[in-house]
Amino acid sequence: MSSVIAQTRFSVLDRSRIREGHANAEALRDTVRLAREVEGLGYHRFWVSEHHGVPGVAGSAPTVLAAAVAGATRTIRVGTGGVMLPNHRPLVVAEQFGVLESLFPGRIDMGLGRSVGFTEGVRRALGRDKEDAEDFAGQLGELLGWFTGTSPTGVHARPAEGLTVPPFVLAMGEGAAIAARAGLPMVIGDLRNREKMLRGIDHYRARFRPSAWAEEPYVVISGTIAVAATPWEARRLLVPEAWSMAYSRTHGTFPPLAPAERVEALTMTAKERGFYETGLAGHIAGTEEQVAHELETVLKETGAQEVLVTTSTYDRTALVDSYRRLAGIFAGRS
Repeated sequence: MSSVIAQTRFSVLDRSRIREGHANAEALRDTVRLAREVEGLGYHRFWVSEHHGVPGVAGSAPTVLAAAVAGATRTIRVGTGGVMLPNHRPLVVAEQFGVLESLFPGRIDMGLGRSVGFTEGVRRALGRDKEDAEDFAGQLGELLGWFTGTSPTGVHARPAEGLTVPPFVLAMGEGAAIAARAGLPMVIGDLRNREKMLRGIDHYRARFRPSAWAEEPYVVISGTIAVAATPWEARRLLVPEAWSMAYSRTHGTFPPLAPAERVEALTMTAKERGFYETGLAGHIAGTEEQVAHELETVLKETGAQEVLVTTSTYDRTALVDSYRRLAGIFAGRS
């Protein structure tokens, strides 16, 4: 096994993707079940995401789901990838993570993003607009202040104050600069746009200011990784998500995941086909040998300390097998 792979942590972000013909509740139970599976395989963290009003995603309340995941596991770190801070009051976010850390001490991560609702209707329902994301740095500072007890309000966040919950910034656009100024670990994607990712990492490292939360830059790269017995089977894992993305780009709504065989039988418009083929390209996918080679390349390029795998697909058995094969790579069993 490559020494650079052996020195890297591997973690999982599951978006609780809904599958055609399956209920929302099943997607959430699938997430909890997957967390138990990957804990047994030696992954470092398991994170859940925040989406609102999306037909294809059941994960709308990440701290609630994180509590279920932490309660069902024993050793793996559990967190969010991420809580979208502009959607919430920082005090409430601090209280939620304070409760999680109190219940599951030493296992909770606080991944934070700056996105607001996916559509105008969702933003209206949340009482937010696009401009709310512009004050992410201020919201982040306020949130961290609740843990350190430095809020100018004189109010104390219970039980968060005095607890240490590691914060991570999801770096989209300005996120790298904000993470650097705040001295926080950064999560950056995606693997399909290496040049943009490398620019963000360079920007982050060059401007990083040590803080009480992190003395040195810490880079987590995120993206889809699919491992299977053959390149064809690995590519097939990508098909359901690629079609959901293509459909969302052409119809304005993000649908549940369809089985690969149904997608492959579709008659697509030229525009749909273009987005679909783009959605299949650029990921790390293939056999163990192919994926190990590609991982070694990207880890040497980025110098990342951790990889956050974000793979979604319809076939849950194939998904677990992919994570098992990937674990074989980083644990030196393949």
